[in-house]
Amino acid sequence: MKSYKKRKQIKNVLMAIIAAILFVIMMFPLYWMITTSFKDERTVFASPPQLFPLQPTIQAYVEQFTSPMFNIFQGLKNSVIISFFAMILSVVLSIPAAYGMARFRLKGKKFILLLFMVSQMLPQIATLVPNFIIFQKISIYNTYLAPIFADATLGIPFCILMLRTYFLSVPKEIDEAARIDGCNSLQSFTRVVLPMCSGGVAVSFVFSFLFAYSDLVYALTYINESTKWPVTVGIYNAIGRYGTAWSQAMAFGTIVAAPIIILFIFMQKYIVEGLTAGSVKG
Repeated sequence: MKSYKKRKQIKNVLMAIIAAILFVIMMFPLYWMITTSFKDERTVFASPPQLFPLQPTIQAYVEQFTSPMFNIFQGLKNSVIISFFAMILSVVLSIPAAYGMARFRLKGKKFILLLFMVSQMLPQIATLVPNFIIFQKISIYNTYLAPIFADATLGIPFCILMLRTYFLSVPKEIDEAARIDGCNSLQSFTRVVLPMCSGGVAVSFVFSFLFAYSDLVYALTYINESTKWPVTVGIYNAIGRYGTAWSQAMAFGTIVAAPIIILFIFMQKYIVEGLTAGSVKG
């Protein structure tokens, strides 16, 4: 018995050490980006490299916020607008679709699910030209609607595939019990089943927002006015004809990543619970 407990303790310690090592490896690029943003260009390529800036400066941030080439505040506003409405569109359409795929017998359901998975594997560039033609035909090119619809095509398949597992984990007997209590199909879904899958809905909101917020290709293709560009387009300000201003690029990356980092800090509980709870059934 003692040897078993000792082996279990050793295993837990080893797992904790491995987890700590993996955490450091995964977080080091983020740490390096933030620390590099507080260095000047000469210090960025110092040898040996400085793991922490000995003479920190905020000049890179000042140049980002005062740059006449790109208004970063307007870019953040555009990103929030595009990401918010793409998120709403993705989740609102995905919830009933995922529920239908989980609850009802549909012909070709496996093929439809396969198409959703394949759509997740397609590169964005594969859909640029077809979407471009469609958006021009319906007169939404160079408007917020174009990247919103395009970004929704990224979020909808992911949300459907994930939410379907949540609805599958809810027993059908719960629907039947709700109907015995006087609910119709819609009421049992909205009042009983959907609240039980709130974790999955929260995860869908977060990831569909992230898909749209991190987009660059769609925004550059479907919007040609700089005042409507999202903040991700501003990275080109740090890339010159003769080289890259790395401290400015890292400062820009830190500014852009800050909202997402804050979002994940506050939503980590729901994200972890949602991702683990939705993996019960497939």
